[in-house]
Amino acid sequence: MKVIAFTGPSGTGKSYRSVMVAQKYGADGIIDDGLLISQGKVVAGTSAKKEATRIASVKHALFMRDAYAEEITDALGKSGIECLMILGTSDGMAKKIAARLKLPPVSEFIHIEDIASEEEMELAHEMRTNQGQHVIPVPTFEIKKDFSGYFLHPLRRLQRNMDDSDANFSEPDKSIVRPTFSYMGDYTISDKVIIAIAMHETERFPEVEKIVNINLRKTVHGVHIDMTLSLRYGCEISRVCREIQRAVRYNIEMYTSINARRVHIFVKNIVTD
Repeated sequence: MKVIAFTGPSGTGKSYRSVMVAQKYGADGIIDDGLLISQGKVVAGTSAKKEATRIASVKHALFMRDAYAEEITDALGKSGIECLMILGTSDGMAKKIAARLKLPPVSEFIHIEDIASEEEMELAHEMRTNQGQHVIPVPTFEIKKDFSGYFLHPLRRLQRNMDDSDANFSEPDKSIVRPTFSYMGDYTISDKVIIAIAMHETERFPEVEKIVNINLRKTVHGVHIDMTLSLRYGCEISRVCREIQRAVRYNIEMYTSINARRVHIFVKNIVTD
C-alpha cells in the first residue's frame, strides 16, 4: 500500500479539500481525525470530533488506544485500498499515525500551502475560531448517527473544479459539525426544548384534542419520544398519527440536529363534541 500525507496547521481547510487532493494524487482512501474513509463512505472508526476535550480528540486522531489502532489496521487490510492519504497537522503527526497503524513510511507529503491561498486559509481559520465549524469529508447520513446533538448540516459542492480536466469529476458532499471542544464552548439542549418542539408540532394538527403526556428518553445516538394523545371523533387515526410522527421527527432533527430515533404515539381516547 502506498501512503501519502496531506498536512497543515489546524483550521486551514485540509478536510474541506481532502477529497479533491486525494483524487489529484490517486489516493482511494483517507485517514482523517480517526476515520477511515473510502469512496465517500466511512469504512471504519469514529470521528475524533466526538471527544469531549481537545486533548482526548488529539489522542483519538493519533490512534493512541491500541484496540482502536488495531480496529483500523484490520479494516485497512480488508479494504483493498491501494493508496492511502493521511491528514495531519504536521508531517510528524502523519508519520506517527502511519507508525501506529503499522503502515509503510509516508512516501510523499502535500502541504496545505501548496493547495490553498493565504486568504482561503485565513477564511477557514476564521470559520473554525469564530463559528466552531469543522468539516468531515463524507455526506451527512454517513455521520449522522454518531453526531446526535451537534450542529450538523451538509455542505454540497455547487460547482465542479474548473481546473480539473476530468469531465466525470465529482466530489461527494461534506458535512459541517460543531464539536463539544470547539472554541464556542459546550453545546447542550434541554429536554424541555425537545418536548416543546414536539408539542408545538402536534398541536398544529386540528385532529388533536389534547396532548395528555410526553415522555422523553435520551440515548447515545438520539432521543426516544412517547406521546399520549386524545383525538377528535371522525379522524383517520392511523393517518393522523403517521403525519404527527413525521412532523415531530423532522422538526426536532432540523432545529436541534438531535436524532429522533423513535416517536411512538398512544391514542388514549376519542373525544366527541
